[in-house]
Amino acid sequence: MKKLSFVFLIMLGSLNGYSQVFNLVEELRKGKLEFVHRQNDKFGLNNIKISKGSGEGLVWLRNKKLKTGTIEVDIKGEDVFQKSFVGIAFNGQNDSTYEAIYFRPFNFHATDSVRRIHAVQYIAHPKYTWKHLREFRNAEFEKGIKNAPDPNGWFHAKIVVLPTSVTVYVDNKQEPSLVVNRLVSNKKGTIGLFLGDGSGGEYKNLNIY
Repeated sequence: MKKLSFVFLIMLGSLNGYSQVFNLVEELRKGKLEFVHRQNDKFGLNNIKISKGSGEGLVWLRNKKLKTGTIEVDIKGEDVFQKSFVGIAFNGQNDSTYEAIYFRPFNFHATDSVRRIHAVQYIAHPKYTWKHLREFRNAEFEKGIKNAPDPNGWFHAKIVVLPTSVTVYVDNKQEPSLVVNRLVSNKKGTIGLFLGDGSGGEYKNLNIY
């Protein structure tokens, strides 16, 4: 009976809009994506490609906020050293205050062991940049990815946001690639696509629940 009740609650949550699947192309056409320091490059049937640019870029989903929950998305970067930083921003309070999980595909299969452990990263801007965290809390907020995906291909990311922690899974693996304690208070904030300095990227199949 308990299992049936749990399944019913999940189904009820989906029916009430707690689970939302976003076709990013449709969101773009409806004007529901807000680009910050980036532009739309091109799009396919259900994927969008975001232009490269200087500084960090964001693409906010207008009117979509999350306090806790799960974000799933398919992402495609490229194996170009220091030119591919792709991920998801959340808890967005404005264009400079947000948390993010992002990936460095060019480090997925790096022969340098130090680079390999810099594959997936948590940040909390404006204070806790990757530079600050690497200098003062090295190896705590970035990790390698076991059996990492093709750095030039699509990969699936699942980001579980809880009040005090964030857990990241890659390509539906049961073992997480990154588990961190959040560095800022748990607020309801905007969700967006994140791109690091000099980086563009492709995204599709965004699911929030």
